[in-house]
Amino acid sequence: MRMRNPKYKDEVINKCNFLITDEINFQNNNPIHIEIGMGKGNFILNMALNNPNINFIGIEKYSSVASVAIKKMMDYNLPNLKIIINDIVNLENLLKNKVDAIYLNFSDPWPKKRHEKRRLTSKNFLDLYSKLFKNKQLIVQKTDNDDLFNYSLNSFKENGYKIVELSYDLHKENIFNVMTEYEEKFSNKGIKIKYLKAIK
Repeated sequence: MRMRNPKYKDEVINKCNFLITDEINFQNNNPIHIEIGMGKGNFILNMALNNPNINFIGIEKYSSVASVAIKKMMDYNLPNLKIIINDIVNLENLLKNKVDAIYLNFSDPWPKKRHEKRRLTSKNFLDLYSKLFKNKQLIVQKTDNDDLFNYSLNSFKENGYKIVELSYDLHKENIFNVMTEYEEKFSNKGIKIKYLKAIK
């Protein structure tokens, strides 16, 4: 269920000076990493804090959700963090040949077969991502959903990706990890987090 609009939504978005609308300009040549579906922004914010030499863009299609993340991020004023409020399917021209890594964290599993094309690891999305990448293609995925994870593994392999890191219980592995809001929630319930890193 989509969250209600916070009362401060429009004010926060209008005041945001790190919102991208028509041009990406970090004023440096550092790598650009994007998170598709950033939610309330915990992951992308902490990644930017921990990696000052990487530029991060959080992409969220719902302005109600994005405003919560923006409100949180305003306290930090990080030069390597920007936000886009839009659907990734509309961003090919803006992001074409600019991206070095993509993060897919707890994406909607779209479990019904007729909705397969909506899954963010389906062939049509992987084809879109290939246009966004600058050179080597790197995708990192985390999910609590077994079916989506298994589907993604097959989809990556069928589309020429190599799985270079894989875990069915991420929190028991010695892998650097920044948690998302959903991840904390699921982990507290004892749900195992699935993780993969795919390159092409």
